Amino acid sequence: MPEGSEFVRLEVDGGVGTIRLDRPKMNALNAQVQEEIRAAAAEASEREDVRAVVVYGGERVFAAGADIKEMAEMSYTDMVGRSGKLQSAFSAVARIPKPVVAAVTGYALGGGCELALCADVRFAAEDAVLGQPEILLGIIPGAGGTQRLTRLVGPSTAKELIFTGRFVKADEALSIGLVDKVFPADTVYEEALAWAKQFAGAASYALRAAKEAVDRGSEVDLDTGLEIERQQFAALFATEDRSIGMDSFVANGPGKAEFRGR
Repeated sequence: MPEGSEFVRLEVDGGVGTIRLDRPKMNALNAQVQEEIRAAAAEASEREDVRAVVVYGGERVFAAGADIKEMAEMSYTDMVGRSGKLQSAFSAVARIPKPVVAAVTGYALGGGCELALCADVRFAAEDAVLGQPEILLGIIPGAGGTQRLTRLVGPSTAKELIFTGRFVKADEALSIGLVDKVFPADTVYEEALAWAKQFAGAASYALRAAKEAVDRGSEVDLDTGLEIERQQFAALFATEDRSIGMDSFVANGPGKAEFRGR
């Protein structure tokens, strides 16, 4: 657990790290929680015993959004100083160089939805509710919502959700691609954990390269993206896991390699 963390902890078991939000009652994302998310993401990134990550807010709620009481007292200059830190705290989750799944229960609204968007995939409970209701407060999403949501569901759908601020239930979220799978509420965390655990013995540098190629490639033109892919592809020939994987394939067929994460 990151030193000094009160509301966010990293729990590691079987190669999977769970970034667990625990600020009763609704996991409101105040400045302290934001910084603790940053610290947990950094620890998950650095630890070799963490091969994949689950982001989880508990059985009742993922995160209902920013701490509006804290935000209401902030001036323009206050927010100039805070907004960059807010974005970079969430980006620390998006940049974890390992597979990341969000297990969404209850509400994932505003900053909570934006945090879920930082994961590679999103598993939602059947009763989950997502949305970007910032417009109803006279503001817009400020932790990546206008950018990550648009890249995920397309500009027209993102605009409709952001313009109206309406809540999206799990079945609609699945149909528009906002979440990837929907499960009964009492199983969603276990399903996310099982998904993450499949990477416990995977070729970690290849996973890192794949994530980097997809994420960075989506931000640039096709030729530049192909060059990013080419460089990542060629670089993996310097890894021990590449030799293990290919030797195992030749000797035993696919899917039997025992990788070492090197």
